[in-house]
Amino acid sequence: MPSLTLRTLGASGFEVFPLALGGNVFGWTADRAQSFAVLDAYAAAGGNFVDTADTYSSWAPGNEGGESETVVGDWLAARGNRADVVVATKVGSHPQYPGLSAANIKAAAEASLRRLRTDHIDLYYTHRDDPSVPVEEIITALDELVRSGKVRAIAASNISAARLQESLDFSDREGLARYVALQPHYNLVSRDTYEGPLQDVASRSGLAAVPYWALASGFLTGKYRPGVEVDSARAGAAGAHLESERGPRVLAALDEVARARGAEVATVALAWLASRPTVAAPIASARTVEQLPALLRVADLELTDDELARLTRASA
Repeated sequence: MPSLTLRTLGASGFEVFPLALGGNVFGWTADRAQSFAVLDAYAAAGGNFVDTADTYSSWAPGNEGGESETVVGDWLAARGNRADVVVATKVGSHPQYPGLSAANIKAAAEASLRRLRTDHIDLYYTHRDDPSVPVEEIITALDELVRSGKVRAIAASNISAARLQESLDFSDREGLARYVALQPHYNLVSRDTYEGPLQDVASRSGLAAVPYWALASGFLTGKYRPGVEVDSARAGAAGAHLESERGPRVLAALDEVARARGAEVATVALAWLASRPTVAAPIASARTVEQLPALLRVADLELTDDELARLTRASA
């Protein structure tokens, strides 16, 4: 892939592929061999931004959390490519390390480093805000990890605009590590989860957005249609969008643009998201190598102003 496809991730200095590969499926619906195959194919296409979390996939029977990080760490070690990959993980939701107290952040980071088999995490997110802990304690703990070299840059996910602003103000006032990115829930059928005050803070403060659920649990791949049964762990959440007025309207607009451009519906949905203000790279996961090409093509598909406007109108 030409380096022109890479995007700057806020003030982090990282240059990342315009699609972050979601690791939520690794060690859950994708076993080790499948996960390695997907990671290999992503890297071969120029991908360099892998997103995981310490809690993935604690919800699956028999899992305790950390399975995804272990797969990613084993893959990095097997391929010897740690220096070529921007690794993002998260703290605060692992069953053994819940919340964002300073002690918990430190202990969870050490556990993530062990599983990832690395001496540093490139991008470390607070997975969800913990309002019981003052932002001063959270930022100070994260700053210590940055100063020690164990974390390169910090970011936030699932946080209110007010707490995000408070965190940034504290960092600026005290000269401590500052959030460089934000991971919001954002896609064509869920815009109010980011647009508005949260996006305003990100834009004003130079934060890069790395949206999760970029394909709305698979709904925006176009495989969910009236009367069609989909075999997926996320079918319930995705299928629910068909019941709304917006869901079918967005699918119709996606179909139209995809047909005109000879592209997959998923590629068009990701291209719209990648074009939005502040967005650096949407996150999407692939359980199999076959699911990957439609995601990777977001790097090559630039929608016209008219196509973007049509999708924006349909998703309003």
